[in-house]
Amino acid sequence: MSDTETALAEPQAVDEETVRLAEAFVFAHGTPVSARAFAQILPETADADLVIAALRGRYAGRGVELVEVGGGVQFRSAPDLAPRLRRVVEVPRRLPRVAMETLAIIAYHQPVTRTEIEETRGTSLSQQTLDALLEAGLIAPKGRRESPGRPTLWGTTPAFLAQFGLRDLRELPRREDLLVEPPSPVPEAELASVQEEAPDDARADGTENGAPV
Repeated sequence: MSDTETALAEPQAVDEETVRLAEAFVFAHGTPVSARAFAQILPETADADLVIAALRGRYAGRGVELVEVGGGVQFRSAPDLAPRLRRVVEVPRRLPRVAMETLAIIAYHQPVTRTEIEETRGTSLSQQTLDALLEAGLIAPKGRRESPGRPTLWGTTPAFLAQFGLRDLRELPRREDLLVEPPSPVPEAELASVQEEAPDDARADGTENGAPV
């Protein structure tokens, strides 16, 4: 085998300083880091995929792992440690049930207008609910429908994927696997009384898949 063939057959070594730089970048970024973001900081000669693989291997089996989520990679606590962490780590307040229902409709039907959300839920949608999802960074405007009034179209964000531990929208569970019968509509007047009624497997903090660091 020639020297060239040998070099191609052997895995390419990753410079230690490059791995350290990537490690610091992911830690400081706070949100999932995409390949495009890595390209802005890694040396031009560095292969981002190899660097990520090296970094993931470094943290394999530890209390903090590098996981693919929300279109990038992010450090998160190991899933098997989540039950112990919840005993001592304060978790964010769960979204009200009405907000979770609205978020689910947006996730599965996006891009969708406010009127279409109301038609699906069978009840009116308050601005307070939309504002709560906007403030949480889980939804964002996705343009306007080319119809009378040009209503705003809503869709989910990369933060939504990160919160629920999804790499992309294709990992959403099939709708038919979630509920046999749709839940009865929740009047907006009950918004204040359902703060703690979200199901445990639909947490907005995403700790079912490992708590963010």
